[in-house]
Amino acid sequence: MAYIRLLAAALCCGFFLSTAQAQQANATSIAPDAAIKPRPKIALVLSGGGARGFAHIGVLRALQELRIPVDIVVGTSMGSVVGGAYAAGSSVDQLEQLVRRTDWNAVVADRPPRDELFYRRREEDLLLPSRIEFGAHLDGVSLPPAAAGNEALELALTRVLPPGARDKPSNLLQLPFRSVASDLVTGELVELTDTPLFLAMRASLAVPGVFAPVRVNQRLLVDGGLVRNLPVDVAREMGADVIIAVNVGTPLAQEKELVSAVSVAQQMLQILTEQNVQRSLKELRPKDVLLQPDLGGIGFLDFGRHDRAMKEGEAAVRAMSAKLVALALPEAQYASYELNRSSAPVAIDQPVKLAKLEVAASGRVNPKELEAQTGLKLGQEVTSEQATQAGNQLFGRGDLARVETEVRDDESGRSVLIKPTEADWAHSRLRVGLELNSDFSENSAFQFKAMHVLSSLNDWGAELRTIASVGTERVLGTQFWQPLGVGSQWYVAPALQYGSGAADVFNSSGFRQARYAYDFSAVAMSLGRQMGRWGDLRYTVARQVGNVHLSIPEDLTNQRTFQTVQALSFNVDTLDTIAFPTRGTLFSLDWQRAVEKSKTAGPVPTQQKLQGMEAFHTGRWAGHVYAEWARSQGGATDNNLGGFLRLSGTTPESVVGSRTVLGRVVMARSIGAMPAALGGDVRLGFSLEAGAAYSPGDPLHWGKLKQAASGFIAVDTRFGPLYFGAGTTKGGNSSAYLFLGPIW
Repeated sequence: MAYIRLLAAALCCGFFLSTAQAQQANATSIAPDAAIKPRPKIALVLSGGGARGFAHIGVLRALQELRIPVDIVVGTSMGSVVGGAYAAGSSVDQLEQLVRRTDWNAVVADRPPRDELFYRRREEDLLLPSRIEFGAHLDGVSLPPAAAGNEALELALTRVLPPGARDKPSNLLQLPFRSVASDLVTGELVELTDTPLFLAMRASLAVPGVFAPVRVNQRLLVDGGLVRNLPVDVAREMGADVIIAVNVGTPLAQEKELVSAVSVAQQMLQILTEQNVQRSLKELRPKDVLLQPDLGGIGFLDFGRHDRAMKEGEAAVRAMSAKLVALALPEAQYASYELNRSSAPVAIDQPVKLAKLEVAASGRVNPKELEAQTGLKLGQEVTSEQATQAGNQLFGRGDLARVETEVRDDESGRSVLIKPTEADWAHSRLRVGLELNSDFSENSAFQFKAMHVLSSLNDWGAELRTIASVGTERVLGTQFWQPLGVGSQWYVAPALQYGSGAADVFNSSGFRQARYAYDFSAVAMSLGRQMGRWGDLRYTVARQVGNVHLSIPEDLTNQRTFQTVQALSFNVDTLDTIAFPTRGTLFSLDWQRAVEKSKTAGPVPTQQKLQGMEAFHTGRWAGHVYAEWARSQGGATDNNLGGFLRLSGTTPESVVGSRTVLGRVVMARSIGAMPAALGGDVRLGFSLEAGAAYSPGDPLHWGKLKQAASGFIAVDTRFGPLYFGAGTTKGGNSSAYLFLGPIW
């Protein structure tokens, strides 16, 4: 902003200062002695260390407080990310906010933030919340190319950089910068000098087995920590007089921790890294400063502990402040330095008429489909940033490994070329999951689920989605989803489904009376329209054949039913996560009506259901407000409440009526985190609930509402949310609960 004000003042006076002149003039006005006091050239060397590298941000914060200037930045892996952004002009506040806002679990799981996914992909999370996914092909099952590929990571790296810095060569930043990578073929050290900044950071961060390798100038590059995790020698070659080296590398594991092939392989990599770090430490001179933050307990993938890592980085600087203070600048001189570092000259990104839009062919996906999904239209005014964002949003499809967007201007207007790279394994995806629930009495259930998605079946982007479930309930269903045109929001979706299971029948007092076994087959046809990424409107006609008989007490007399149903549904889903959302909305409105009347006199069987949930967070607390209303008439199946978070403590499904209403507030505090490769946050929370069943002859009133509460520990696992809890209903029962899977 200071640079922009200075530029505006120059233009008003009728003359234009070059960037260098403007900065020099400003420096002179702020600090006349800026050029008088000679000082050594200081290099900041930032090591790799995964999530431990967030300590570098705390180091930068403390160095600013002490007014220690940095003239050269050299980084490896996470040190390259933090150092590159700082050298390009990002502020420490911006870096901190990025770390806190980024869903690092999604980055490691190789998917964009959930609220940036296309609606079909979000719908899959509701059907099967597990994040265990493979490529399934005729020649076998394949894993993604790494524990994380490109897309989610590259989106996060783009956000950390100032506007205009993404494609800027590393050697042309505000501060001289070097990113260090390793050649995966030769094992050689690679200094990324004139490489675009984004690519230099991405290559250095390509940890083998965690993030996919990157090809730069025909060389396949991975994490620089394999050959130089603390590149002191690189900084010295760049002319550093004094080096501030920050070592956040992961220490070697103890013998008792080496209990698996994976832990042994990790130890071997860590030995290589530690050996080259020890060599680098021997290159430090007496006047250099070594900072080693106390990061005990923070692992390489413990991204959820970023706050503690940043605090330890600050503490490490303060512990060495007596030696560092000799390098400090006077306040005015440091202000001039900081202004020059942060005021990177950036071309004003003016909107220009889009004259040409081209999407390169990538394989199975129709380029015209991708073109439509960008939302860009010829003739519209777009900035370069908007064009890049339009390309990036294609990641939300879930089947692209990389999207490169090139923007060029000429006399005819702005040309945009989007070059997608398909993720071969994602064309045929298999997701598996396990769902469990128990109240540690006779009410228990389990499901093993699998979902297979075959995408891009034709030029209009058709998909075939099949879901199978075995356990307490058995389900096999498949849906063919066909857009009505290239990139069209309208679609048709024929489907087939078979299911079987058992259901208990309760009386009005909540006592179990009987159990029925059932099975059904159904064929359906849906016409729908997706509402951008956030919602879906769908009309369905289904024909169902069902069989039901009494199993407890046993009566093998079979009752067969034939029914044709029409249904209308409207759904909204903007939740950031399924495990324990902190922002977003989940809303559904469902209406079903039988085409034929029931055999008894009365209205046609009809059901309506309205559900809404709004998530929120404040600090380490997160929660949601939920409301539900349901009505059945004309002989349609009654509605049920009961169970965990649905009147906790009450027997599941035991509150029965033609109408039901439920409301709850849930809050939980983050008390820790699983390693990012295994899951996410661990939360301790509680719920307050109220609900009831009623009918036209027994209307709802305040005294009829049942009041309930629960306490729980929730863990975000790769299988989905895991809850351990206990609940009670006022004047009723209490129960303990175990839940793995969705519970609303």
